[in-house]
Amino acid sequence: MNEDTLNMEVRTFIKKVGVTSQREIEHTILKAVEEGRLQGIEKINVRMTLEVPEIGLNKTINGVIALE
Repeated sequence: MNEDTLNMEVRTFIKKVGVTSQREIEHTILKAVEEGRLQGIEKINVRMTLEVPEIGLNKTINGVIALE
């Protein structure tokens, strides 16, 4: 195994996940505010699950996004 390759591959995946997640969260929150389902001042609970079945990794990350 080449650790440098592993590091770069993991970083590439994390960047893709981060950019995609941010875009999806922002789009969905903006839509919910436009539709009146949110006021835009809430704190929203978020949860991300990371799974890598081949190595038995299953990790849930919890957080909060404050809209104001």
